[in-house]
Amino acid sequence: MAIAIFLVVLFSAMSIGIPIAFALMMTAVALMYHLDFFNAQLLAQNVQAGFDNFPLLAVPFFVLAGELMTAGGLSQRIVDLARAFFGHVKGGLGYVAIGASVLLASMSGSAIADSAALATLLLPMMRRQNYPAGSSAGLIASGGIIGPIIPPSMPFIIYGVTTNTSISQLFLAGIVPGILMAAAIAVAWGWIVRDKNLPVAEKQSWHDRRLVLRRSIWALLLPIIIIGGLRGGIFTPTEAAVVAAVYALIITTLVYRELNLAGVYQVLVRASKTTSVVMFLAGAAMASSYMITLADLPNQLIELFGPILDKPMLFMLAVVLFLLVIGMVMDLTPSILILAPVLAPMAAAAGVDPVYFGLMFIMAGCVGLITPPVGTVLNVVSGVGKMPMESVVRGVLPFITAYIVLLGLLILFPQIVIWPLQWLS
Repeated sequence: MAIAIFLVVLFSAMSIGIPIAFALMMTAVALMYHLDFFNAQLLAQNVQAGFDNFPLLAVPFFVLAGELMTAGGLSQRIVDLARAFFGHVKGGLGYVAIGASVLLASMSGSAIADSAALATLLLPMMRRQNYPAGSSAGLIASGGIIGPIIPPSMPFIIYGVTTNTSISQLFLAGIVPGILMAAAIAVAWGWIVRDKNLPVAEKQSWHDRRLVLRRSIWALLLPIIIIGGLRGGIFTPTEAAVVAAVYALIITTLVYRELNLAGVYQVLVRASKTTSVVMFLAGAAMASSYMITLADLPNQLIELFGPILDKPMLFMLAVVLFLLVIGMVMDLTPSILILAPVLAPMAAAAGVDPVYFGLMFIMAGCVGLITPPVGTVLNVVSGVGKMPMESVVRGVLPFITAYIVLLGLLILFPQIVIWPLQWLS
């Protein structure tokens, strides 16, 4: 009964346009009444506790670092670097988009920010060289969702806080799958352009490549500092976020000098708005999660999934398919806040490694960002590129297929994630 109340209230509220945060609070109130008690003070305390959480302090600083890098010219330098190495092959701008996606992912951790930056920089170039418009937009959107997988990653932070999973371990677990995601869409792009008559840029000399690399070196040092610091135990993920923000501020204002005081102010405003949305969601989710625990929803779901809990691979397949469907209608952050507290205990009961499960949860949720009808990243690329949504949807389908195949391989061979994680740890 509690499961039905939770789902009916949540989806009814969402269907009439109530924001996710308020819908979550409504589920908490509904479960309170179902359990025959209502305490407004308890509700407020849980909302406050949701964002009064030290590890979540990493969110505003990583958001700020991403905004600084986009506004301060780091994105342009990364694209220039990728063009210097991949621009001369057939369909080169597509491979540039993939390479730049991986490099930007290791700096910002935001799918929307990376997709918007790449769409702004690369879509006009691809259009001028007669690349297939829909496929180009679909590729950029697909590359953008690598951002939440390769560390630093805001979704990993939110998942780790929500489920009490090691954020550092989640960061390290994302490195190899993120590279595999890039490889998967590179194969799909190669298949798309195999019979296209596309212009090929002149191959740049190693001297020119060294010059571009020298101009980009300050941007490339950031992921090295973050991963090296986490791997060496020098700082925690929260401290890494502060280091990233301060480093980005210094590089964009004092080294590249592309941000003045007014520009920094605008960056701070945008970062504050984004942070406020995430934090309010976290607070509302804590209230909902508290009532989910009191209503014993995780154990009720474990009983429902009982027949497959002794088959971890079948359980993972069911969860991934479920998350792919949910991703069609729900954004990634609400999916984490709503579903992770329920599904993580089930994964533990099924004997699934918690870090591996967290990675698969985020990867499946990321695919939802490029899946219609919601497809947040699709909407961003469509808007930036001034393209019809239908064209972008058709263009992204081969890349969604590539990602689903990759998810299937990771379900069949979880060692692809677990073995590198053990080595990196």
